[in-house]
Amino acid sequence: MDDLESIAEKIRTMEIRGAGRIAVAASAALRDYARTLGSLDIEEFNVKLEEAARTLVETRPTAVSLPNAVELTKRHSSLRVDEAIDEIVDNADRFITNAGEALGKIGRIGAERVRDGDVIMTHCNSHAAISIIKTAFDHGKDISVIATESRPRRQGFITIKELSDYGIPTTLIVDSAVRLTMKEVDLVVVGADSISVNGALINKIGTSQLALAAQEARRNVIVAAETYKFSPRTLLGEMVEIEDRDSDEVIDPEILKELPNLKVKNPAFDVTPAEYIDLIITEAGAFPPAMAFTIIKDYLGLELTL
Repeated sequence: MDDLESIAEKIRTMEIRGAGRIAVAASAALRDYARTLGSLDIEEFNVKLEEAARTLVETRPTAVSLPNAVELTKRHSSLRVDEAIDEIVDNADRFITNAGEALGKIGRIGAERVRDGDVIMTHCNSHAAISIIKTAFDHGKDISVIATESRPRRQGFITIKELSDYGIPTTLIVDSAVRLTMKEVDLVVVGADSISVNGALINKIGTSQLALAAQEARRNVIVAAETYKFSPRTLLGEMVEIEDRDSDEVIDPEILKELPNLKVKNPAFDVTPAEYIDLIITEAGAFPPAMAFTIIKDYLGLELTL
């Protein structure tokens, strides 16, 4: 359990960050923990497995990839512990393999939507969005990228280094320059932390700003998202919880002590309505937001109970 709790803490503190990376880390942690429970009977095994699953899921409330990965990993139908462990190991290995392959498929599908000469704006640090950009570049398209800082944690700095090291001309802008800069942009490509049944996108705070500016400037917005980032619980009416993070990500705690009348809000995500999204690129194909229900129903295969 110590190793699993260590992974959970790294997810909580964003040492492991990004919806896809969180999902893979959680699946692997649950698999490895299950392997340590071979001496238990099946009832004890299931109790311990559920406890471990809750520990992982409770670390980040917004990224639906986390509970989806845990649910897809832990489910088994065995009455013997050794067989249950084998099922869970197979589930995790399949999930991790599919997650890795998904990025390549998203890149190939999404690159078809990028035209030669396009200037692409992106936000935060999304492996799926970067896969589209890199694949378009690999296809010989003369593209460049405008990336936001993505405050307060500045994940955009990870993006600009990755793209620059790849040889892609990249410009860094402050988040508040999005609307001004949008006139220079041909296409917006962002990732996803969650997608609800109505096609709304929950992603890094500031994403909706890009989408609104793109709508005003008549630029297309493409979302790159593995199918496990769609939220099955929204079929049952649940809202995706928006995570509020600690104020010390925004302001020095010592300064805050000197300002007793000040409150700091630090929402980590925002919601972009489906009508501002042109297309969602998944490993299963390119879909309009209105088909989110189909993806949840046909590709996730998670059992839901009212």
